[in-house]
Amino acid sequence: MTDDLPSVAVQDASTPLCAVEEVPDGKALAVSALFDGEEASLLLLRRGDEVRAFLNVCPHAGRQLDWAPGEFLFSSAKLVCAAHGATFSVPDGLCVAGPCRGESLREVPVDIRSGAVFLQPS
Repeated sequence: MTDDLPSVAVQDASTPLCAVEEVPDGKALAVSALFDGEEASLLLLRRGDEVRAFLNVCPHAGRQLDWAPGEFLFSSAKLVCAAHGATFSVPDGLCVAGPCRGESLREVPVDIRSGAVFLQPS
């Protein structure tokens, strides 16, 4: 599921997912990390200095949002699910159009420290 993504074995809050500048402003970056004890594809969304992380899973169809590993569709500065066109605002992950309107991507808590994105300890 996550073979083509940058992968970090995040087991504690001391290993960064990536540097903030690796997440394109207004866009997304996918990384593979351990979350809740399992390897998961995480989606990082950035707007300016704010970076938020979500499971890379559409709440409508339960499939990954990218059309190819780590490749995402955007329209009018919003993330679009490649399967059914659900549209999500950046960086809050709220579905603003499509089959799951009003729902949100499942957020994964992160911290920004020293210019890097870290999972918050569970």
